[in-house]
Amino acid sequence: MIPLFVDCQKRRIIIFGGGDVAARKAAYFARAAKVTIVSRSFGQKILDHKVVYKECDVSAASDKSLESILKGAFLVIGALSDTAQNNRILRLCRKQKILFNNADGETGDVILPSVTGGINYTLAITTHGSSPAMSRFIREHLEQEFPALDEMIALQQRLRTKLKLVQPDQEKRNAILKEVLNDPSVWMALCPDPDKAWKLVKKRYLK
Repeated sequence: MIPLFVDCQKRRIIIFGGGDVAARKAAYFARAAKVTIVSRSFGQKILDHKVVYKECDVSAASDKSLESILKGAFLVIGALSDTAQNNRILRLCRKQKILFNNADGETGDVILPSVTGGINYTLAITTHGSSPAMSRFIREHLEQEFPALDEMIALQQRLRTKLKLVQPDQEKRNAILKEVLNDPSVWMALCPDPDKAWKLVKKRYLK
């Protein structure tokens, strides 16, 4: 598989299942995509999202009726407690050439990573389904170790712009940017006061 960031704005995402797993998947997509939840019942957590709810007992539904539900979908997620039904939906998606993510069952086309981010960055981590707990552990570790990551990216962007005006040598510019990234005092200054961190960088690296 190749990691990609895909714009899901206004695309149709269908999630089969009404429990906690389906609720997490809905939370992942609901802010950007047109999400439809298909299930015979809906847990309280999943009812908190602004999505379309379609009541359907998948196990009793015919392939033809499920294919009708799938029509026009960009991505389908199998989050039912019944693995056999998730796999059934996977096969129907393959017939229609629809991307599929399987929460429990045969591997689909798409893996949903553990995601963290800010204004200036997005990080996605996956263990390819081997250990979701490890993906979560890495994400939480990054969040704790680099609380000023957003601020550092903004500072780096500001520094790059300044360096292009005062330092014609690209290798020297790259070396300075790397030095700033490895300067603990800059990181320490960023959290309480980004302006103080910038003054420190100017004094130390823009002489």
